[in-house]
Amino acid sequence: MKAKQLRILKRVMLWILLAVFLIWTIFPLFWLVSTSFKGDKEILSNNELHLLPQQPTLQHYENAFGKTHFGTYISNSVKVTLISSTLVLAAAIMGGYALARYQFKGKKAIMVIMLASQMVPLITAIIPMFVLYSKLQLIDTLASLIITYTATNIPFCMITMSSFFTRIPVSLEEAAQIDGCNRFQSVVRVVLPVMLPSIVAVFVFAFTGCWNELFYSIMMINSEKLRTIPAGLMNFVQKYDIDWGQMSAAASVTLIPVVVMFFAVQKYIVAGLTAGSVKE
Repeated sequence: MKAKQLRILKRVMLWILLAVFLIWTIFPLFWLVSTSFKGDKEILSNNELHLLPQQPTLQHYENAFGKTHFGTYISNSVKVTLISSTLVLAAAIMGGYALARYQFKGKKAIMVIMLASQMVPLITAIIPMFVLYSKLQLIDTLASLIITYTATNIPFCMITMSSFFTRIPVSLEEAAQIDGCNRFQSVVRVVLPVMLPSIVAVFVFAFTGCWNELFYSIMMINSEKLRTIPAGLMNFVQKYDIDWGQMSAAASVTLIPVVVMFFAVQKYIVAGLTAGSVKE
Protein backbone atom coordinates (compact mmCIF):
# COMPACT_ATOMS: atom_id res chain seq x y z
CA MET A 1 0.00 0.00 0.00
CA LYS A 2 2.80 2.39 0.86
CA ALA A 3 4.51 1.70 -2.46
CA LYS A 4 1.29 2.50 -4.31
CA GLN A 5 0.80 5.71 -2.33
CA LEU A 6 4.41 6.70 -3.11
CA ARG A 7 3.83 6.19 -6.84
CA ILE A 8 0.67 8.31 -6.68
CA LEU A 9 2.52 11.03 -4.77
CA LYS A 10 5.34 11.06 -7.34
CA ARG A 11 2.82 11.31 -10.17
CA VAL A 12 0.98 14.18 -8.47
CA MET A 13 4.25 16.04 -7.87
CA LEU A 14 5.23 15.52 -11.48
CA TRP A 15 1.93 16.93 -12.71
CA ILE A 16 2.29 19.92 -10.38
CA LEU A 17 5.78 20.65 -11.69
CA LEU A 18 4.59 20.33 -15.28
CA ALA A 19 1.66 22.66 -14.57
CA VAL A 20 3.97 25.26 -13.01
CA PHE A 21 6.37 25.02 -15.95
CA LEU A 22 3.48 25.34 -18.42
CA ILE A 23 2.14 28.46 -16.68
CA TRP A 24 5.65 29.93 -16.53
CA THR A 25 6.05 29.35 -20.27
CA ILE A 26 2.59 30.35 -21.49
CA PHE A 27 1.96 33.39 -19.30
CA PRO A 28 4.22 35.83 -21.23
CA LEU A 29 2.41 34.92 -24.46
CA PHE A 30 -0.95 35.28 -22.75
CA TRP A 31 0.05 38.69 -21.39
CA LEU A 32 1.26 39.77 -24.83
CA VAL A 33 -2.04 38.89 -26.50
CA SER A 34 -4.06 40.37 -23.64
CA THR A 35 -2.13 43.66 -23.83
CA SER A 36 -2.80 43.92 -27.56
CA PHE A 37 -6.54 44.23 -26.82
CA LYS A 38 -6.19 46.83 -24.03
CA GLY A 39 -6.52 50.57 -24.46
CA ASP A 40 -3.56 52.86 -23.91
CA LYS A 41 -4.90 54.13 -20.59
CA GLU A 42 -5.31 50.61 -19.25
CA ILE A 43 -1.85 49.57 -20.46
CA LEU A 44 -0.11 52.56 -18.87
CA SER A 45 -2.19 52.61 -15.69
CA ASN A 46 -0.18 52.19 -12.50
CA ASN A 47 -3.20 51.68 -10.25
CA GLU A 48 -4.40 48.22 -11.26
CA LEU A 49 -3.21 45.38 -13.44
CA HIS A 50 -5.82 43.22 -15.14
CA LEU A 51 -5.13 39.87 -16.73
CA LEU A 52 -7.92 40.44 -19.24
CA PRO A 53 -8.74 43.72 -20.97
CA GLN A 54 -11.57 45.57 -19.24
CA GLN A 55 -12.65 47.32 -22.44
CA PRO A 56 -11.36 45.22 -25.37
CA THR A 57 -10.40 47.14 -28.48
CA LEU A 58 -8.95 46.38 -31.90
CA GLN A 59 -7.48 49.85 -32.27
CA HIS A 60 -3.89 48.67 -31.90
CA TYR A 61 -4.32 46.11 -34.68
CA GLU A 62 -5.89 48.75 -36.93
CA ASN A 63 -3.04 51.17 -36.24
CA ALA A 64 -0.36 48.50 -36.71
CA PHE A 65 -1.61 47.65 -40.19
CA GLY A 66 -3.08 51.02 -41.17
CA LYS A 67 -0.44 53.48 -39.96
CA THR A 68 2.72 51.41 -40.43
CA HIS A 69 4.22 49.12 -43.08
CA PHE A 70 3.60 46.00 -41.00
CA GLY A 71 1.85 44.20 -43.85
CA THR A 72 4.97 44.74 -45.95
CA TYR A 73 7.12 43.40 -43.13
CA ILE A 74 5.06 40.22 -43.07
CA SER A 75 5.35 39.79 -46.83
CA ASN A 76 9.13 40.24 -46.70
CA SER A 77 9.50 37.79 -43.82
CA VAL A 78 7.39 35.16 -45.61
CA LYS A 79 9.46 35.46 -48.79
CA VAL A 80 12.83 35.36 -47.04
CA THR A 81 11.87 32.60 -44.61
CA LEU A 82 10.29 30.24 -47.15
CA ILE A 83 13.12 30.59 -49.68
CA SER A 84 15.84 30.27 -47.03
CA SER A 85 14.19 27.32 -45.28
CA THR A 86 13.71 25.48 -48.57
CA LEU A 87 17.36 25.98 -49.54
CA VAL A 88 18.50 24.92 -46.07
CA LEU A 89 16.38 21.78 -46.20
CA ALA A 90 17.67 20.81 -49.66
CA ALA A 91 21.29 21.32 -48.60
CA ALA A 92 20.71 19.52 -45.30
CA ILE A 93 19.23 16.46 -47.02
CA MET A 94 22.03 16.16 -49.58
CA GLY A 95 24.84 17.01 -47.18
CA GLY A 96 23.39 14.95 -44.35
CA TYR A 97 23.12 11.91 -46.58
CA ALA A 98 26.73 12.30 -47.74
CA LEU A 99 28.00 12.61 -44.17
CA ALA A 100 25.96 9.61 -43.01
CA ARG A 101 26.58 7.20 -45.88
CA TYR A 102 30.00 8.02 -47.37
CA GLN A 103 33.49 7.76 -45.94
CA PHE A 104 35.85 10.36 -47.35
CA LYS A 105 38.95 12.29 -46.38
CA GLY A 106 38.23 15.32 -44.25
CA LYS A 107 34.81 14.13 -43.10
CA LYS A 108 35.60 14.56 -39.39
CA ALA A 109 37.15 17.96 -40.06
CA ILE A 110 33.96 19.09 -41.81
CA MET A 111 31.86 17.93 -38.88
CA VAL A 112 34.11 19.74 -36.41
CA ILE A 113 34.04 22.95 -38.45
CA MET A 114 30.24 22.91 -38.70
CA LEU A 115 29.91 22.27 -34.97
CA ALA A 116 32.43 25.01 -34.18
CA SER A 117 30.55 27.47 -36.39
CA GLN A 118 27.55 27.16 -34.06
CA MET A 119 29.68 28.41 -31.16
CA VAL A 120 30.84 31.59 -32.91
CA PRO A 121 28.76 34.71 -32.04
CA LEU A 122 26.98 36.15 -35.05
CA ILE A 123 28.32 39.61 -34.35
CA THR A 124 31.91 38.52 -35.10
CA ALA A 125 31.04 37.84 -38.75
CA ILE A 126 29.10 41.00 -39.48
CA ILE A 127 32.05 43.19 -40.58
CA PRO A 128 33.53 40.81 -43.21
CA MET A 129 30.01 39.93 -44.41
CA PHE A 130 29.05 43.60 -44.69
CA VAL A 131 32.21 44.37 -46.69
CA LEU A 132 31.61 41.38 -48.98
CA TYR A 133 27.97 42.23 -49.56
CA SER A 134 28.88 45.86 -50.24
CA LYS A 135 31.27 44.82 -52.99
CA LEU A 136 28.60 42.52 -54.43
CA GLN A 137 26.00 45.31 -54.15
CA LEU A 138 23.76 43.15 -51.99
CA ILE A 139 23.32 45.57 -49.10
CA ASP A 140 19.69 46.62 -48.63
CA THR A 141 18.34 43.65 -50.60
CA LEU A 142 16.34 40.63 -49.51
CA ALA A 143 18.93 38.47 -51.27
CA SER A 144 21.46 39.37 -48.57
CA LEU A 145 19.15 38.00 -45.89
CA ILE A 146 18.35 34.86 -47.89
CA ILE A 147 22.06 34.09 -48.40
CA THR A 148 22.89 34.83 -44.76
CA TYR A 149 20.02 32.83 -43.27
CA THR A 150 20.74 29.90 -45.55
CA ALA A 151 24.44 29.87 -44.69
CA THR A 152 23.95 30.24 -40.94
CA ASN A 153 21.26 27.55 -40.65
CA ILE A 154 22.80 24.88 -42.88
CA PRO A 155 25.45 23.57 -40.40
CA PHE A 156 23.01 22.75 -37.61
CA CYS A 157 20.34 21.35 -39.93
CA MET A 158 22.88 19.29 -41.89
CA ILE A 159 24.33 17.72 -38.75
CA THR A 160 20.82 17.00 -37.48
CA MET A 161 19.79 15.44 -40.78
CA SER A 162 22.98 13.37 -40.83
CA SER A 163 22.09 11.87 -37.45
CA PHE A 164 18.64 10.99 -38.80
CA PHE A 165 20.14 9.28 -41.87
CA THR A 166 22.49 7.18 -39.73
CA ARG A 167 19.47 5.74 -37.92
CA ILE A 168 17.91 4.47 -41.14
CA PRO A 169 19.15 0.94 -41.97
CA VAL A 170 21.29 0.70 -45.09
CA SER A 171 19.45 -2.55 -45.84
CA LEU A 172 16.42 -0.51 -46.97
CA GLU A 173 18.45 1.04 -49.76
CA GLU A 174 20.10 -2.24 -50.61
CA ALA A 175 16.70 -3.93 -50.91
CA ALA A 176 15.49 -1.16 -53.23
CA GLN A 177 18.64 -1.48 -55.36
CA ILE A 178 18.12 -5.23 -55.63
CA ASP A 179 14.64 -4.47 -56.97
CA GLY A 180 16.16 -2.35 -59.73
CA CYS A 181 16.53 1.14 -58.25
CA ASN A 182 19.75 3.09 -58.49
CA ARG A 183 21.10 4.94 -55.45
CA PHE A 184 19.21 8.16 -56.20
CA GLN A 185 15.92 6.34 -56.74
CA SER A 186 16.36 4.27 -53.58
CA VAL A 187 16.88 7.43 -51.55
CA VAL A 188 13.96 9.33 -53.09
CA ARG A 189 11.47 6.44 -53.17
CA VAL A 190 12.39 4.56 -49.99
CA VAL A 191 14.52 6.54 -47.55
CA LEU A 192 12.99 10.02 -47.77
CA PRO A 193 9.37 8.83 -47.28
CA VAL A 194 10.49 6.98 -44.16
CA MET A 195 12.26 10.13 -42.98
CA LEU A 196 9.32 12.48 -43.59
CA PRO A 197 8.91 13.31 -39.86
CA SER A 198 12.62 14.09 -39.60
CA ILE A 199 12.49 16.27 -42.72
CA VAL A 200 9.54 18.22 -41.31
CA ALA A 201 11.35 18.68 -37.99
CA VAL A 202 14.44 20.07 -39.72
CA PHE A 203 12.31 22.39 -41.86
CA VAL A 204 10.62 23.73 -38.72
CA PHE A 205 14.01 24.37 -37.11
CA ALA A 206 15.13 26.29 -40.19
CA PHE A 207 11.83 28.17 -40.47
CA THR A 208 11.86 29.42 -36.88
CA GLY A 209 15.55 30.32 -37.11
CA CYS A 210 14.91 32.52 -40.16
CA TRP A 211 11.56 33.93 -39.02
CA ASN A 212 12.85 35.20 -35.67
CA GLU A 213 16.27 36.52 -36.74
CA LEU A 214 16.85 40.18 -35.84
CA PHE A 215 20.54 41.09 -35.88
CA TYR A 216 21.30 40.59 -39.59
CA SER A 217 17.94 42.03 -40.66
CA ILE A 218 18.86 45.28 -38.92
CA MET A 219 22.42 45.44 -40.21
CA MET A 220 21.75 44.47 -43.84
CA ILE A 221 18.50 46.30 -44.54
CA ASN A 222 18.12 50.08 -44.56
CA SER A 223 14.94 50.63 -46.58
CA GLU A 224 11.66 50.64 -44.70
CA LYS A 225 9.92 48.68 -47.47
CA LEU A 226 12.44 45.82 -47.23
CA ARG A 227 12.38 45.31 -43.46
CA THR A 228 11.32 41.96 -42.01
CA ILE A 229 9.06 41.52 -38.99
CA PRO A 230 11.75 41.45 -36.24
CA ALA A 231 13.33 44.64 -37.57
CA GLY A 232 9.91 46.20 -38.14
CA LEU A 233 8.94 45.65 -34.50
CA MET A 234 11.83 47.91 -33.51
CA ASN A 235 9.99 50.84 -35.09
CA PHE A 236 7.53 50.80 -32.19
CA VAL A 237 10.39 51.68 -29.83
CA GLN A 238 10.88 55.44 -29.95
CA LYS A 239 13.56 57.56 -28.28
CA TYR A 240 11.38 58.59 -25.34
CA ASP A 241 8.42 56.28 -25.67
CA ILE A 242 7.35 52.74 -26.52
CA ASP A 243 4.01 52.01 -28.14
CA TRP A 244 3.22 48.89 -26.13
CA GLY A 245 -0.22 48.44 -27.64
CA GLN A 246 0.82 48.40 -31.28
CA MET A 247 3.94 46.40 -30.50
CA SER A 248 1.88 43.77 -28.68
CA ALA A 249 -0.63 43.63 -31.55
CA ALA A 250 2.11 43.28 -34.16
CA ALA A 251 3.98 40.67 -32.10
CA SER A 252 0.75 38.69 -31.58
CA VAL A 253 0.18 38.56 -35.34
CA THR A 254 3.81 37.52 -35.80
CA LEU A 255 3.24 34.48 -33.58
CA ILE A 256 0.32 33.16 -35.63
CA PRO A 257 2.28 31.51 -38.51
CA VAL A 258 4.70 29.78 -36.14
CA VAL A 259 1.96 28.57 -33.78
CA VAL A 260 -0.22 27.33 -36.65
CA MET A 261 2.71 25.52 -38.23
CA PHE A 262 3.69 23.84 -34.97
CA PHE A 263 0.14 22.65 -34.33
CA ALA A 264 -0.16 21.41 -37.91
CA VAL A 265 3.08 19.40 -37.91
CA GLN A 266 3.53 18.62 -34.21
CA LYS A 267 3.06 14.89 -34.75
CA TYR A 268 5.81 14.94 -37.39
CA ILE A 269 8.11 16.93 -35.09
CA VAL A 270 7.67 14.44 -32.24
CA ALA A 271 8.13 11.51 -34.60
CA GLY A 272 11.17 13.17 -36.15
CA LEU A 273 12.85 13.82 -32.83
CA THR A 274 12.28 10.20 -31.79
CA ALA A 275 13.26 8.75 -35.18
CA GLY A 276 15.65 5.88 -35.24
CA SER A 277 13.56 3.13 -33.72
CA VAL A 278 13.89 1.14 -36.95
CA LYS A 279 16.61 -1.47 -36.58
CA GLU A 280 18.44 -3.82 -38.88
